[in-house]
Amino acid sequence: MDKLILKLIRKFKTNDPFVIAEGLGIHVRFADLGEGTRGLYFKKLRRRFIVIHEKLPEDWQRFVCAHELGHDRLHPGFNRFWLDEQSYFNVGKFERQASKFAVRLLTAGDAPARSETLEQLLMRNGVPVEMQKFYF
Repeated sequence: MDKLILKLIRKFKTNDPFVIAEGLGIHVRFADLGEGTRGLYFKKLRRRFIVIHEKLPEDWQRFVCAHELGHDRLHPGFNRFWLDEQSYFNVGKFERQASKFAVRLLTAGDAPARSETLEQLLMRNGVPVEMQKFYF
């Protein structure tokens, strides 16, 4: 996963998931997905789409884009949607992998400073603190 992330960052000269998605030809859209769905990734007629819930705060929109980009890179051939943990669906292995991909992409090339906590590192990189469990 780390090699894949570094390859993307080298190719697009950024770790911004929106820029990377655009460079890969993935269409990013914003829509009201209702309560409980933060984003989704799907393919239709060979076109790839990431749809992000438009009412999310900016840091969550960025994280969801990186998460759905993780599905595109790690799980080709699957259509995925990201449901909140309050739903009755098991988040499962694919969701954990996509979240780990997102955290690693957004914090790539950065590490906590000497007196900095993991929470502070994540906040500095625009990663929602709730996702710190996927840092390791």
